[in-house]
Amino acid sequence: MGPVKYTKIGLSILRWDPHGAVNGTMPTITKAAARIIAREHEGGDSPVIRSDRVRRQIADQIISGALRPGQELDEKKLAEAFNVSRTPVREALRQLAAASLVEWRPHQSAIVAKITPSKMVEMFEVMAELEGFCGRLAARRMTASEHANLISIHRKFRPYVQTRDREGYHSLNKTFHDAIYAGSHNQYLRAQASALYDRLAPYRAYQLKRPDALRLASEEHQAIIDAIVAGDGDAAFDLLRDHVSLSNELFADLVAALSAGDAEDMR
Repeated sequence: MGPVKYTKIGLSILRWDPHGAVNGTMPTITKAAARIIAREHEGGDSPVIRSDRVRRQIADQIISGALRPGQELDEKKLAEAFNVSRTPVREALRQLAAASLVEWRPHQSAIVAKITPSKMVEMFEVMAELEGFCGRLAARRMTASEHANLISIHRKFRPYVQTRDREGYHSLNKTFHDAIYAGSHNQYLRAQASALYDRLAPYRAYQLKRPDALRLASEEHQAIIDAIVAGDGDAAFDLLRDHVSLSNELFADLVAALSAGDAEDMR
C-alpha cells in the first residue's frame, strides 16, 4: 500500500487514499471543504484563490513596468480595483514581499521594491550565471520536442521585431527564457532563475528601449538556440551569460533613469 497523501483545501484537509478504489473506500472530505469545492464549481473564489489571483495580477504589473519601483501600493485602492476585500490584497502583498517584488512596511503602505545600484550589479551578476548554467544543462538535456518548442517561441518574436513592439517582445521574452530554464531539467535551478528573472524584469525591459535592441536581442536568441540544439554547453553558457549581463553603458543608463524617476516622485 502506497503512502497516504493529504491535500489542503482552504482551511480544511482532504485525506486521500491512493488505493481507495481497491479497498472500497472513498476520500474523506469535511463539510467545510465540500462547501469550498461547491462554491468553486459555481464560479466563486475561495480566499486563497482570490489572493493568488491578486498576487499574479500585481506581479504582472510590476514585471511589465506598469507599477514602478518605489510606487505605493495602497491596500484599499487595490481592493477596490480588484473588487475584493482587503484581506486577499494584504496576503498577496505579503507573498510578493517574500518574493522581493514588494517592500513590506509595517503600519505603512507597501511599495514596489527598489534596487540600489550596488544591489542591481550583484543581482545581474547572479542572473547571468544562472542563465548560463541553465543553458549549459539545456544543451545536454533538452529533448527534440523541447528544441522544437524553443524554436517555435523564437519565431513568434518576428512580428514584434518588425514593428518594434517592445511591450509584445518583453511579454514573450519570459516564455523564451523559461523554456530554457525548463530544459535544464533541474527544478530547483529553474525556480531560482525564474524568481530572479521576475525580480529584474522591469530593469531588463529598459534595455529594449535602446536603438535596434529588439533586432540584436533576437539575433542573440538565435545564436543561443543554435548552441543548445547543437549540444554545445560551453557556447550556450557564454551566450546566455553575455545576453543578460549588465554592461557599463546600460548600468549608467539605468541609474540615470532611476534617479530621474526618484526626482519626479519627489515633485
